[in-house]
Amino acid sequence: MMVDNTSAPIAKKKWSTINWSTVESQVLQLQFRIAKAIREGRYNRAKSLQWLLTHSYYAKLLAIKRVTQNTGSKTAGVDKVIWRSETQKLNAVDQLSRKGYKTQPLRRIYIPKKNGKLRPLSIPTMRCRAMQALHLLALEPIAETISDKNSYGFRPKRSCADAIERCFNILSMKRCAQWVLECDIKSCFDEINPTWLLNNAPMDKLILKKWLNAGYIEKRQLYSTTLGVPQGGIISPTLLNVTLSGLESAIAAATTKFKDKVNFAIYADDFIVTGASREILDQKVKPAVIKFLKERGLVLSEEKTVITHINQGFDFLGHNVRKYNGKLLIKPAKKNVKLFLTNIRNIITDAKATRTSDLLNILNPKIRGWANYYHHVVSSAVFSKVDNDIYLALWKWATRRHQKKNQHWIKNKYFCSHNGDNWVFNAGMQEYRGKYKLQKLLNAKDVAIKRHIKIRAEANPFDPKDVDYFIKRGLLQRNYKSANWVVAGSG
Repeated sequence: MMVDNTSAPIAKKKWSTINWSTVESQVLQLQFRIAKAIREGRYNRAKSLQWLLTHSYYAKLLAIKRVTQNTGSKTAGVDKVIWRSETQKLNAVDQLSRKGYKTQPLRRIYIPKKNGKLRPLSIPTMRCRAMQALHLLALEPIAETISDKNSYGFRPKRSCADAIERCFNILSMKRCAQWVLECDIKSCFDEINPTWLLNNAPMDKLILKKWLNAGYIEKRQLYSTTLGVPQGGIISPTLLNVTLSGLESAIAAATTKFKDKVNFAIYADDFIVTGASREILDQKVKPAVIKFLKERGLVLSEEKTVITHINQGFDFLGHNVRKYNGKLLIKPAKKNVKLFLTNIRNIITDAKATRTSDLLNILNPKIRGWANYYHHVVSSAVFSKVDNDIYLALWKWATRRHQKKNQHWIKNKYFCSHNGDNWVFNAGMQEYRGKYKLQKLLNAKDVAIKRHIKIRAEANPFDPKDVDYFIKRGLLQRNYKSANWVVAGSG
């Protein structure tokens, strides 16, 4: 008989006084046990532990913390309820009960895609979000254990940088494959077969069925949902990973010869497969992929699924991967650079009456985030070009604001010399934490280029033997008080 060591309620004093290290440690202990049961093939044991976790008071606290601290926490669902106060958050724990739980319809909105089209986004209520976060805690250890080794999307401790480094590893050498099958799954989230998901997803079927059949409200009208998982749900990305788990094995089974040079890298619904020839990819790999996806109700996008030679190059996750005279170089994709600069120029153009310091507060985080995304590839030349184009846009912005002033006056007002650079866009000396410092524009080239070390393919954050590995990478830390492993930066 198992004892629930995480169900004893924390004294309801204040939300801010909760010891989150203890909460996370207790939840992580159960997650480790779930992953261990799956590795040992003890599926009923894992199911029992999942039940224990989803009924744990600590897990409920952690789920509520997650949905009230993420970027969408201020966006309400159809009930227009948002959990802001400590009292609301503590009272919400009692709402996360399986018994009597009913899902509410999703609120449908649309967000623009890069190609100009609109992507449907479904927003659950706070209670449904917290329930999804709770069951995600129980599903994630299993999803991590069964996922493909070279899958990097929507997984803890993995990133786009890992997927790009995987591309480098399987394409950079002379002996590597020269042909690449670029694959994109058409409307992946929206087309997943719910019957397949209910039969194969290792989680509470009753709760999952309610989410899949929740429906959505658009323009005050209720629509039913018969396919897919809602984009916008916290648990949806992990359900997608569960759906696509086994794709790498299916591809490997279709090409058993080592000389075929078939390798695989996937991030969410975008993936590539390398091969020694076009024929191998077209006649062996592609049919295997189509068959695998068909069982799950998915199809490849015809317009985005192509076979490319490495000398011609291809775009993957915003990067361009191509060989130049036999040397593989990975650079920021031209269309992504263009899109970023267009966004920056629009911000600058619209800031006609904005103070310089406020404009810098808008621009610097965007430049820093974009540069950090590409700082592990061949980006120096692109960073310099981006900095120059931003400078030209800012000069145009400054001259438009002061049409009666000469260029020398404008230069002295908005630009200064700093660290050998005579054209540093700045807002002068500003107070920051009790000290005055120059508030200046961040240059993309100021972000150092540093090669990313890919995560070990077999590494699992829910496996004790890999904990030391994740600590060395700075992704986990040791909680010495409770002698358990907790996620870095929590609390």
